[in-house]
Amino acid sequence: MFEALPVIAAIVLFLATSLRVLNEYERGVIFRLGRVIPTKGPGLIIVIPVIDRLVRVSMRVLTLDVPNQDVITRDNVSIQVNAVVYFRVAEPVRAINEVEDYLYATSQLAQTTLRSVCGGVELDDLLAHRDKINADVKTLLDGQTEQWGVQVSSVELKHIDLPQEMQRAMAKQAEAERERRAKVISAEGEFQAADKLSEAAAIIARHPEALQLRYLQTIREMSSESNATILPIPLDLLSTLTPKSKSGSPA
Repeated sequence: MFEALPVIAAIVLFLATSLRVLNEYERGVIFRLGRVIPTKGPGLIIVIPVIDRLVRVSMRVLTLDVPNQDVITRDNVSIQVNAVVYFRVAEPVRAINEVEDYLYATSQLAQTTLRSVCGGVELDDLLAHRDKINADVKTLLDGQTEQWGVQVSSVELKHIDLPQEMQRAMAKQAEAERERRAKVISAEGEFQAADKLSEAAAIIARHPEALQLRYLQTIREMSSESNATILPIPLDLLSTLTPKSKSGSPA
């Protein structure tokens, strides 16, 4: 019995040093004598001591904060842009073998891609079509990281910092645009009012009694005010002052 104790101790020691547990979101890239073998996990796996080397890779979506980047747009406006990138490791073996540090490489590539895309558009397009800029950066970034086994889920621009001079210029432009709209609306109202007045004049010309009804209505509205003084004028007098159209027959 005592002769079996060293064997049992060796087995226990081997199991204690070789057993690994990988979480559901983890995969294990194992190098056996320097050569990679198929990915292991999740769950309980065996790693042979000295012979195997285990590298844990998270399969969850990672968030990468892209710091402020100095960009000059196509219309020569200097701005600062930052963004956030969401990505995940799709192929653990390629993420470990193809690049030394896929986190650092993705961060640097995201910065250069953001500067390249934002520098190729004008400021108005950058502010008005942010979704398109996000899609362009995501497409270019995903095309580069695909060879590393990294899949980019989405890219979102967080903040666009404009110079103070540009902010004041844009404020003046917005104010001028609001004034233009107000003048257009006022002109449209005057045009519609004139149109309705011409229609009312045409109706009164066809039906002279409508003028008397309007006159009586005006007197009633004025009489509702206590301090109003009303001087009625006969309508016959007004009709004599109104020029009448002359019609003549050819000689």
